[in-house]
Amino acid sequence: MLNQEKVDDLNSWFEQYVHSFHTDNPDIQRNFDLKLVHTRQVCMEILDLGQSLGLNQKDLYIAEIIALFHDVGRFEQYDRYGTFYDLKSEDHAALGVRVLKENHVLDSLDSTTRDLILKSISYHNRAFLPEKEIEVYLFFSRLLRDADKLDIWRVVTDYYQNQGQERNSALELGLRNDPEIADEVCEYLLAGKIVNVAAIKTLNDFKLLQMGWVYDLNFPRTFDLVRERCYLETIVSSLPKTEKVLKVYSVIRSFLERQCPRI
Repeated sequence: MLNQEKVDDLNSWFEQYVHSFHTDNPDIQRNFDLKLVHTRQVCMEILDLGQSLGLNQKDLYIAEIIALFHDVGRFEQYDRYGTFYDLKSEDHAALGVRVLKENHVLDSLDSTTRDLILKSISYHNRAFLPEKEIEVYLFFSRLLRDADKLDIWRVVTDYYQNQGQERNSALELGLRNDPEIADEVCEYLLAGKIVNVAAIKTLNDFKLLQMGWVYDLNFPRTFDLVRERCYLETIVSSLPKTEKVLKVYSVIRSFLERQCPRI
């Protein structure tokens, strides 16, 4: 039976698992800490979104467990490869699913709930969700993807605002930090499309890609929070004030405002 006690047990396992990666190297530990805090924040975000949609208690428990484990693969990924960049290491979602299966973390749950959790985790970092999939899998995947983006925006906007103090190559994915912005990146965004990660060459490209995540949001509460927290404004303020950057920002901002008609 899925209840608060079960959720607490899973939280305890997660805490112990994360602690197993503890290191006295401060540069490495700060990135493990970053992912731990991110996980906790995504749990809060997903519950907020779920409550805004009127989910029942069982579904809120499921949502919280999905958020709790969505980035569990990040710890082994960074420990093994020294990067959070999937293209230079391995798919952290698939790695996370493997960690959960190998450690039998979800074995006490019924098979339907277990499959739902694992599917949602496996889909959370894909460019696009599969068109042919069970609707409940897609719903919880969308819920997780929105909650995940909300907190990644928190992380990166805090970082961009304080970037001059201390650089973090893991957050920057090792990308070049120069003024160059790829035309291909702008073309995707001006067309209202998610940027293909293969087009990313510089940190500025990555910042624009992050702004374009607005195109992949799913729920009214998410759009409202993006607007209230001024994530787009913070990211664009860290970019060169070129004509194409401002044009991209205008298009994305207009899209966001159309999703928040009551504001």
